Amino acid sequence: MIWRSWDLNLKVRLLGELITHTFFWMYFPFIALYFSDTFGKDVAGLLLTVPPLLGIFSNLAGGYLADRIGRKKTMLISISTSSVMFGLFAFSPSPWIDYLAFIGIGMAGSMFWPASSAMVADLTTEEDRRVVFATFYTAMNIGVVLGPVLGSIFFVHYRFELLLVCTIVEFLYGIAIFFLIKETLPALTGKREASAAPPARFSLREQFRNYAIIFKDKPFAIYILAGVLVAIAFMQLDLYMALYVKENVHSQPLVWWGNWSFSIGGTSAFGWLMGLNGLLVVLFTLPVTHWFQSWSDRNSLILSSTLYGFGFFLMAFTSNIWLLFGCMFVLTLGELIRTPVVQSFISKYAPEDARGQYMGASSLQFSLGRFIAPLAIGLSQWMAPIGIFSIILGISLLSALLYVYMFRLIPQKKNADQRS
Repeated sequence: MIWRSWDLNLKVRLLGELITHTFFWMYFPFIALYFSDTFGKDVAGLLLTVPPLLGIFSNLAGGYLADRIGRKKTMLISISTSSVMFGLFAFSPSPWIDYLAFIGIGMAGSMFWPASSAMVADLTTEEDRRVVFATFYTAMNIGVVLGPVLGSIFFVHYRFELLLVCTIVEFLYGIAIFFLIKETLPALTGKREASAAPPARFSLREQFRNYAIIFKDKPFAIYILAGVLVAIAFMQLDLYMALYVKENVHSQPLVWWGNWSFSIGGTSAFGWLMGLNGLLVVLFTLPVTHWFQSWSDRNSLILSSTLYGFGFFLMAFTSNIWLLFGCMFVLTLGELIRTPVVQSFISKYAPEDARGQYMGASSLQFSLGRFIAPLAIGLSQWMAPIGIFSIILGISLLSALLYVYMFRLIPQKKNADQRS
C-alpha cells in the first residue's frame, strides 16, 4: 500500500505519532533516574511498579470506549489528558505532583493505543494491514532512537522547557485530530446493533462483563497467554541481558587498525547492543514485513517466538561483542516479524463491533509481561547465566507451541459460531 494512497486519517496520525513519540522518549528514559535521585532508589523502585498496573486498566477502558463512543473521541480524551498532565508536570511545585503527572501521562497513553490500532484496522484492507502497522511501528522507533539522544541534553538541563514543549505538542496534535480526523467506528445493523448499542452512561459493570465474554473466547485467551510469555522473554533486553552484559562482557576491541583500537565493555557494550536493535528496527521493519508478507500469521508468530528464544539462548555461550551482535540480529529479526502480524491478526480475528476491546485486551500481553519479567533478575542471584537463558528459551518455545494449538482451535470456533 503506497503512502500517497493512504486515508488522510492515517497520514495525520503517522506524522503526529512520530512527533509525539520523539518527545515522549526525550523524557521517559530519564524518569527512573529522576525519581531515584528525588525519592531514593528503594522508594522509586516501588513507585515505578504502579504505572504498569494502572496501564492495564487504562488499556481495557480505552478499548471499551473506542467501541462505545468512537475511536476519535477516545483519542481526543487521551490526548487532552496527556496535554494537561504534561502541563502539570512542567509547572509542578512538588516531586509528588511530578509523580502523579507521570502516572496520568502513562494512563492517557495506554488509553490511546486500542483506539489508535482499531482505527488503523478500520481503514485498511486485510492485505495492506501488515504494511501499515509496520510503518507506524517504524515511526514509533524513530522516536525511540532519536528521543533519548535529544533528551540526554534537554531533560537534564532544560526540563521545564522540554515539558512545556511536550504540553504544546500534545495540544496541537489534539487540535489536528479534532479538525482533520474522521470517526471510523463501523456502523452496526440488526441484532449486532442492538447488542452493541452503547449504554446510557459509562458503566464499569458493563465494561467488565464485556471483557469477561472476550476472555471466554478460548483461542483468544491462549493467544494472550502466548503473548505474555513472548513479552516476558523480550523484556529481558532491558533487564537480564543488561545485567549479563555488564557483568560478563569485559572491555575488548570493537574495531582496530594496527596499534589503534576502540574498545567497549560492560555498560557501554550494552548501549551498543541496544543501539543496534533500534537501528535494525528503523531500517528493516518495512523490508522484513514485505519479505514475510506471503507467510501466514501462524508461521510468522511461531518463527518469531523461536528466534526470540534462540537469540537470547546463544548469548549464554559468548562474551565476544561481535557474536553478541549476531545474537541481537537474530532476536531483532523475531521482533520485526512479529510486531505487524500481532496487530493485523487481532484486527482480522476480532468482531467489528468489539475491535477496540480486543485491541485493548491484546495490549495486556505487554503489560503483564512487563510486570512479571523482572523476576529474572531475582533468579539470577541463584542461577548461572546458562540457566536463565535456558528459561528464556523454554518460555519462548512454549509460546510457539501455544500458537500452534491456538491456530488449530480457530477453525473449530468459526464452525461453532456459524452453527449458533
